[in-house]
Amino acid sequence: MENRFNCAIDATMSVIEGRWKGTILCMLAINGPMRFSELQKSIGEITSRILTKQLKELEGDRMIRRNASTEAKIKVEYSLTDSGWIIIPVLKVIGEWGLNNQFVNIIVPEIEGADASSF
Repeated sequence: MENRFNCAIDATMSVIEGRWKGTILCMLAINGPMRFSELQKSIGEITSRILTKQLKELEGDRMIRRNASTEAKIKVEYSLTDSGWIIIPVLKVIGEWGLNNQFVNIIVPEIEGADASSF
């Protein structure tokens, strides 16, 4: 896929576009660090292959970090980076737009600390 960076909106969309990326980012904002299996169970409809792909892309774009513990049994958790936290108010505004303009019955979750007016 060729990058489209002829405007700031295209640059932003190239990072967050994808069927599950917004959901993944919101789940991590709401729940804090999560393991792969927790994310998959919370999302429900996503396959392991697609979740892996979306997580790798978000990690490559520095929106999330993959934390692997060094304990006896390796434990991997995903969490938001500073850039990931910064985009949460943007996702909230996009969700509110969808609520008000497209999907009347969709509920936009409240995310603590994600007040769009603070950015």
